[in-house]
Amino acid sequence: MPELKEALRIRYPPFEAHRWHPENLPIASVETRIGEYNNVDEALEALNAFGPSFMLGDTNGWCAQRTYVFDGVEVPHAQHEPHLETKQYALPAKRQRRGWYLVPNPIHSLVRRFINAAVIVLLAALAYLFVSPLLIWLGVPTYGLATVRWGLLDYPALAVYVIPLVFAPLALRIMANLAELRRQNIFLQRTIDPPTFSFLKPTVADQPLEVDIAFPSWEPDWGDVDVMWRVGLLPPSRETLLSSLNRPASRQPPPGLSTELPHHWEAGLDDGTAGGEDAPMERRELTGGFYLRPMRIMSASPFVSWNRGSATTLPAIEQRWPGSVTGDLIRVHWECVVRIQRQQGGALLWVQPLRVAHGMEPVEHRQFELHDGRSELESW
Repeated sequence: MPELKEALRIRYPPFEAHRWHPENLPIASVETRIGEYNNVDEALEALNAFGPSFMLGDTNGWCAQRTYVFDGVEVPHAQHEPHLETKQYALPAKRQRRGWYLVPNPIHSLVRRFINAAVIVLLAALAYLFVSPLLIWLGVPTYGLATVRWGLLDYPALAVYVIPLVFAPLALRIMANLAELRRQNIFLQRTIDPPTFSFLKPTVADQPLEVDIAFPSWEPDWGDVDVMWRVGLLPPSRETLLSSLNRPASRQPPPGLSTELPHHWEAGLDDGTAGGEDAPMERRELTGGFYLRPMRIMSASPFVSWNRGSATTLPAIEQRWPGSVTGDLIRVHWECVVRIQRQQGGALLWVQPLRVAHGMEPVEHRQFELHDGRSELESW
């Protein structure tokens, strides 16, 4: 009898996706056998127990797709009512996307842009020094070529101005990291009870979210509280990704993947798409870290003010997404984020993972909103 299979395809953006050309990276694909059926009608009836098909992105760019294939032919599968997939949360969601989080100091983002500008100035100064003999020979006025003696050596006067400009952001970065460590120490000394969430109706991907949030304790320095929810793609499992691409874990990884990194918290958290500093310097006392890493592909609702004693209604996310998908290759993750403004120390975040049912409308969109992998570049 003909076979019915689930087909998954994904090309997930690595760290700093804007520096990559997706068409040069491989697409990982996995087919899973569901069963054998006499005809298409029987196959479609069996699919009622599975989540719907969806197509996010495009195969020429970043993409995440789930389709069903019967007897070698793709069969469309939609839902007639909201469907909730009941698998457990993916490991990164359980370990790194639940609990209290600090917001990085804005100086990190400013210093990073400052470093980029300083490097441009340095390269321009070196190019100017390189062509300065030609400029002198042509009679073009030059500046900054006089020498300044430091110790036993002479340096171009231009270096006196450019070199401090290069090292200043590095010094600021060190100071900012030391300040972050101090904030983390203060946070660890406080025991803050987590908020409780009560959902007034089933959570469905294409419908508003109605939630009642209560705080068992209220800190004296807390101010306004805002709530939003968002959805995005979590990185696929490194092991599954390598297996789908027929790459042994002990060999050189394919383009877009880094070599295996040391596990800070637990084996299985290295997604293989790292390659840069994704958060300020942090201590390792907290299981998921002190800073919330952004999902590199995600959509979010606007923030809504929270009022004590009344339910909060969050509007449906404008771009259509499937509900929760928690496989090893494709992981569609939903979460509710509570932002608490504080008088000192910056905003405080609580992140609550959500199990969200698939909507009844088909999900197919080509455009993704890409986000940098650094937590300091998220605007809170």
